[in-house]
Amino acid sequence: MDEFVTFTYNGKEIKLPVIIGTEGEKAIDISTLRRDTGFITLDPGYANTGSCLSAITYMDGEKGILRYRGIPVEQLAEHATFKETAYLLINGKLPTREQLTRFSVMLNDNSLVHEDLKTFYQNFPRASHPMGILSSMVNALRSFYPELDTFEEEINLTMTRLLAKVRTMAAMSYKISRGHTVVYPRPDLAYCENFLNMMFDTPVKPYELNPAAVKALRVFWILHADHEQNCSTSAVRVVGSARANLYAAISSGISALWGPLHGGANQAVIEMLNDIKANGGDYKKAIAKAKDKTDPFRLMGFGHRVYKTYDPRAKIMKKMCDELLETLQISDPLLDIAKELEEAARKDQYFIDYNLYPNIDFYSGIVLRAIGIPTNMFTVMFAIGRLPGWIAQWKESMDDPNWKICRPRQIYTGHTQEDFIPIQART
Repeated sequence: MDEFVTFTYNGKEIKLPVIIGTEGEKAIDISTLRRDTGFITLDPGYANTGSCLSAITYMDGEKGILRYRGIPVEQLAEHATFKETAYLLINGKLPTREQLTRFSVMLNDNSLVHEDLKTFYQNFPRASHPMGILSSMVNALRSFYPELDTFEEEINLTMTRLLAKVRTMAAMSYKISRGHTVVYPRPDLAYCENFLNMMFDTPVKPYELNPAAVKALRVFWILHADHEQNCSTSAVRVVGSARANLYAAISSGISALWGPLHGGANQAVIEMLNDIKANGGDYKKAIAKAKDKTDPFRLMGFGHRVYKTYDPRAKIMKKMCDELLETLQISDPLLDIAKELEEAARKDQYFIDYNLYPNIDFYSGIVLRAIGIPTNMFTVMFAIGRLPGWIAQWKESMDDPNWKICRPRQIYTGHTQEDFIPIQART
């Protein structure tokens, strides 16, 4: 039986249908509201607004649940490869052995980038942030790989190119920024191993792959692969709604992810911990500043826009962090500060009352640091992980039979009509 929400304004009764998702989520369908009433809704930040119907990712912030295509992220982190997770998100189901082999071959065949791209990299100012470079270079890929004949071929090959090449481009940008020789992908290495080798192998010191580092990177990328309609994913969908090509849509997602309140948070955590260390390691001062409402200081890595309990990804990343540092026998003073900070914050009533639990960014920066990833590359690592989710979300929006270009409304609060004043009469 259909459900409706009814409200009355000026004696007129308005009925709006209720939409119920497969997990019991409920929404009021207001798609006809302005047409029928002249009203729009106002929701700054869109925290209460659903922009689409999606079958990709389910999350429950109150219960700490995250699932990709119905599979708990905990199971994927434990058992799946990153390639399997990417395939799952984009195609809706886990691949068979034959499908995974074919997918792996396509990724390998498309992992090289055009040699002319080196010129682009070499002409960016040395101080350029890797995220700005990556966003520009992904957009530039369209010039090297023009539109294909059929839409299906365009999607399959373009998404494979992106998954293969963005990883290579990220490692290339790091090598060029340091003035080192670019390392090319190897066909005998898997996805995560290949990236680490391209990052750290040199002609004078071959890189020795460490299984613990490979596992940590695999889990990091899986945990970041999708996260529902967040800022960067929404950017990809908005740009895609204009029927922009996939490269342009992904480029917009990278730009949105760059922000310190989104993907840049893991870098901000390390910078915060470094500041605490530089000031004698007194984490209690940081907690006091965070609780002071007159102080603009923010304790990075705590709290989440959606999760009102412990971030399920943070639990996995914390375990991975402990395992990695123990295996690599790394003694990191920043980790000691992080542990003390976490323990103190979790016992503090202020943090409990406001649901300020450690999130994934609190631990992921330590993991990347232990692997050897430089701090300014942290957000690039996030972008590589989130790429399958962006592609899946873009593809789903393109396949939507009820597609509409994204065009939010506003409530105007400026001047009412005024006449133009000639320049000589202005005061």
